[in-house]
Amino acid sequence: MIEKMKHTIFLIQAEFAYRAALIKHATPRREIELSHSDRAIVDTLKKEGACITSLDALGLTTTDEMLKTAGLRLSNMATTSQAIAAKRPVQIHTVTDLAEFSVWGLEPRLQNIVESYIGLPITFHGVHLRKDFPYEKQQGTLLWHKDAEDRRIVKIIVYLSDVASDNGPFEYVPRNLTSLLRLSYWRITYKLWKSGYLGITNEEFNQIIPKSSWKSCPGTAGTVIFVDTRNAIHHGTLRNQERSALFFVYTAKDAKRPELCTQYWDETFARPELRQKANLVKPT
Repeated sequence: MIEKMKHTIFLIQAEFAYRAALIKHATPRREIELSHSDRAIVDTLKKEGACITSLDALGLTTTDEMLKTAGLRLSNMATTSQAIAAKRPVQIHTVTDLAEFSVWGLEPRLQNIVESYIGLPITFHGVHLRKDFPYEKQQGTLLWHKDAEDRRIVKIIVYLSDVASDNGPFEYVPRNLTSLLRLSYWRITYKLWKSGYLGITNEEFNQIIPKSSWKSCPGTAGTVIFVDTRNAIHHGTLRNQERSALFFVYTAKDAKRPELCTQYWDETFARPELRQKANLVKPT
């Protein structure tokens, strides 16, 4: 009982410290200069929880090298037939240590957009290269869920293939429909707690937020989605075609759950650069 009270007090103190840091960081002298288009991304994130743009619209000079390397890495991942045979719904490679990805993720414009939204100094945690294979059983990230790394999390999703309804596009619900003052927020919170924070099925979620309010995000290769995966409830949709994408991940510098951030740079998932280095070491 005493330990539980101590933990509660710690959480309250941490929340006050977070709010104070937000106010301090929001002083006019700290305001980040953004272009009109970049400010629109931040404003849409604040209102919707997600904003869709494209690599062409962003126009970053490091994009070509990033895409070239992504194509090479994808060619070394499993094929759809191999994944189906192995009953594998997704393959993830951590590519944070590969310069072509980290340089893109550390682009000053992207960092300024993210910091303007998060409201505090940020950390770029890393990059996952994902290949999602045909799968029609709703489990894992296909369930409606919220990420837990921090109070605000920005993921930049880059589609590397065309994503139509058959490919399982990213889907979310606008923040204003699940705000703290709405009954839907508390119903979702209860459902997530009851599931052990594994997620909510489409059938259950439709009883809280009607399907007509779900926002699907199909797009051609090069589509970019900025999304706050903590505050916008979301999921990947069921698919009968392959999908490939990159996920760049950012939180505040002092994330609320830092232990959940290590997956973007540790060995939770395959790290192809380690295999590449090992191949350079010849046995004596």
